[in-house]
Amino acid sequence: IQAANDRSLKQALPALEHLKESLALPDTIVEKSAYFYRKAARINLIKGRTVSSILAASVYLACRELETPRTLNEVSSASNVPRKKISRDYRLLVHTFDPKIPAIDHVRCITRIANKVGLSEKTKRMAVKIMRQVIAMQVSAGKGPMGIAATVLYIACLQAGEMKTQKELSIAAGVTEVTIRNRYSELKKYLQEFAKSSSVAIAIFMFVFQSPVLLSSARYSATLLLS
Repeated sequence: IQAANDRSLKQALPALEHLKESLALPDTIVEKSAYFYRKAARINLIKGRTVSSILAASVYLACRELETPRTLNEVSSASNVPRKKISRDYRLLVHTFDPKIPAIDHVRCITRIANKVGLSEKTKRMAVKIMRQVIAMQVSAGKGPMGIAATVLYIACLQAGEMKTQKELSIAAGVTEVTIRNRYSELKKYLQEFAKSSSVAIAIFMFVFQSPVLLSSARYSATLLLS
């Protein structure tokens, strides 16, 4: 008679192979995911939860720990498990295992989104430059990295004249259009407020919002701030 853990592992392995193909995961992520899942099964964390949910949470945790950008929405879609359940089980795994999760590299997020929507190298470089300024001013603190990256790419597209909609970028980033609009408004408002006491912020504000579409309003705002 097979033990319950053996049966759950037998069920999880084919599902993990499916996630590997759907999310284009490297072998290191698959191995780490299997490690987290086996560990969770060994201490009976699966009891009262579904195999698919714990497995999806293990995959997301492995991606976070090994700095492979995959969003909760992507893992949810690939595993056919609600995002809320994965998020709940992910927090449980983090609380139980206390893994060392590095800060997410925003530049890698920019590159991944840009490659998905086919942006030019010029726009990518511009987005990276803006992102570094945003990080330096700590505007991105506490915000979802994919949402911030998509917003910065949207600004870079406006500057470079590449016609990419918020919808295209939101789909590639795995976030909603509302998230991009909110982050864009927050970024603009933060720079405007900070510029009242910082000439550096005024320069950054003018750089970030100097696209043909936004240049006139940015100049007007900066004039008001300087007066």
